[in-house]
Amino acid sequence: MNPAITNLAVSLGAMQIARRLPTDDPQVVMYLRAGYVGAQALSFLIYYYVTMKIRSKNDLTVIKYVQPKSPMNPDAKDELVTTTVRDYDLAETGKAMKALFTGMAFMAFLHLYMGYIPPLFVQGITTLKGVLESNEAKLHIWGQKAEGPLARPFKTAPGLMEQFTGGASGPQTDAASIKAAEKAGGKSQ
Repeated sequence: MNPAITNLAVSLGAMQIARRLPTDDPQVVMYLRAGYVGAQALSFLIYYYVTMKIRSKNDLTVIKYVQPKSPMNPDAKDELVTTTVRDYDLAETGKAMKALFTGMAFMAFLHLYMGYIPPLFVQGITTLKGVLESNEAKLHIWGQKAEGPLARPFKTAPGLMEQFTGGASGPQTDAASIKAAEKAGGKSQ
């Protein structure tokens, strides 16, 4: 099933449950806070476990791809990236862990400053679901093969503008793009 649809269904269901919780009871609020913190801690532990699995496999297979230029910087050029499976997976896991910190900061703002309580319940569930369904978890925890949508480098879902313009999403791995970037003097990591 499409992860976007399941995320929407889980979010809507969790919001309905959260609306029915007695959030005026301090005991319930304490349990919601504890559940949220527990879900975040479990998410970090899962990513830490994935990191340890990546390091233990130590897959030094070389990956070459062309990272498209940023749409925010029209003067930038496409960049050739040469890395290993190990380094790529560690970088992707690192990005995911940073995203957890960003989500926690946003939730701290919503809960502590704005006083919203129901998002604690919803975010606790959706964050954990997202971690368990991440590409890295699929590869290193669930043991799926690195083919199709799990082939490295991972393709990104098309953004709003790319849906209308038909632009490419994510890195380009075809030989022609790589050769053109090599001739243009693209950088590598």
